[in-house]
Amino acid sequence: MKALVKYAVGDGNLDVIDVEEPCCGPTQVKIEVAFCGVCGTDLHVLHDTFRNYPPVILGHEFAGTVVEVGKKVTGVTCGERVACLGATAVVCGQCIYCVSGNFIFCCNRRGMGHGVNGAFARYVVMRPDQLYRVPADLPLEEAALSEPFAAAIQAVTELTPVRIGEIALVSGPGPIGLLCVKLLVAEGVNTLVAGTEGDDSRLEAALCFGATQAINVSNGSLRDAIREQTQGRGADVAFETAGHENSVRSCLEALRPMGRYTQVGICGREIQFPIDQIFYKQLRLTGSICYTARTWERMMRIFAQGRVQLRDMVSMKLPISRWREAFELFANRKVLKVLMYPEA
Repeated sequence: MKALVKYAVGDGNLDVIDVEEPCCGPTQVKIEVAFCGVCGTDLHVLHDTFRNYPPVILGHEFAGTVVEVGKKVTGVTCGERVACLGATAVVCGQCIYCVSGNFIFCCNRRGMGHGVNGAFARYVVMRPDQLYRVPADLPLEEAALSEPFAAAIQAVTELTPVRIGEIALVSGPGPIGLLCVKLLVAEGVNTLVAGTEGDDSRLEAALCFGATQAINVSNGSLRDAIREQTQGRGADVAFETAGHENSVRSCLEALRPMGRYTQVGICGREIQFPIDQIFYKQLRLTGSICYTARTWERMMRIFAQGRVQLRDMVSMKLPISRWREAFELFANRKVLKVLMYPEA
């Protein structure tokens, strides 16, 4: 089968090549991939700035259909449509983090798409506990966004106290930021979104998703814009999803005293920020990385309720042979999400 493979260590060394179709073991389930989303992690693997183990097939945001079930597997049948949790491909299952459901902190963890083979291919094999049945009326295009959506769900609904009547700031209108916007709007929270030069189309999307105001910080001060919107009070809560030093600073400045700050984006390097803002304002800081198994269960209930639609997050669908185009569009912020699908 054709697959998008990081075939050697180093910058680049990525292409669509022929690989063996995976075999379904007795304790595994075989999935035919419908769609797999392009993610920032994929770009980091391309440039070798995120740990990976070549040769490895990329792709970890995906959904598909069960086509084969191992003889020792129960409770799964062929034809079921599933969203796939690739982050738990390798875990020890015994440490305190695995036992508590916080598998992301397992020292032995490897995820699909960088640690083991991922889903920019026609077929993958997985354990049954990595599969989540999706509602019958949910398109697989939307189900393929489950992985980033789960990250937003944890940040907004599980780790950050935020209530209707409050004002929330989302700094960084990338895919995770926009998914946070959708959740905040669904909960009735007055949501402001900040971006910079090059984010115009994404800021427009945020307004379409229900944000109260979209602020381009290239044209003025975020703090001033927030104070104008809040009658000088400041935002109640801020979600930093850009992973940029200036965004971190602006979020801290925009918060009111006793406000809440949640770091959702990865900065990827050491940064400087005014830590005394935390002291003088008595801010509450939280980090949110990925999700837990409980988050995925909550997400399936959110999908079933139908209050948060994700179809307008998908800008384009391309075959994996056009991966260069897909990666470039995503890297240049020309799209919200690009999905790729396998070829015969």
